[in-house]
Amino acid sequence: MTTEPPSSSARPWKRYLLYLIGAGVAFLLLIQLVPYGRDHTNPPVTKAAVFKDPRAAQLVANSCGDCHSNLTKYPWYSNIAPGSWLLANHISEGRSKLNFSEWNKPQPSVEDLTEKINSGEMPGWQYTLMHSSAKLSSSDKKVLIAGLVQMYRDTPPAGIKVRGGGEGGGDGG
Repeated sequence: MTTEPPSSSARPWKRYLLYLIGAGVAFLLLIQLVPYGRDHTNPPVTKAAVFKDPRAAQLVANSCGDCHSNLTKYPWYSNIAPGSWLLANHISEGRSKLNFSEWNKPQPSVEDLTEKINSGEMPGWQYTLMHSSAKLSSSDKKVLIAGLVQMYRDTPPAGIKVRGGGEGGGDGG
């Protein structure tokens, strides 16, 4: 009996798989040329929010600060697209909604913050996926919310965004 070597058309899926993998690698290399998300310059702190409770301040630094302050610590994957794009977008969006480094500007109401923390919406799952220590236990949530309520009472932000989009409250504290 003679055996013939398998023809190259006998396993075309292997060739397609190799092409697909090669195209994927080429695509990942090509998107590295897009510079978006690689500027890791933090804006200056214009007025920092001051927490009286050091535990609440630590919780904010650990679970909120990378997206909601101008003190972002950029991880290694912030230099690699598409991770850099995703991070730049999250940080920009986070700072636009709440910024503990710009307490001299309007911020959301403490009720809005409390709602997002209690519902588990904040910190976001994408953040806690990569930063497991940022997850808030129920006792952490209570401490954080109490610290926020006290800070809003003692040193409110320059203006408070009330539900419905208007400004009210703060006197520039």
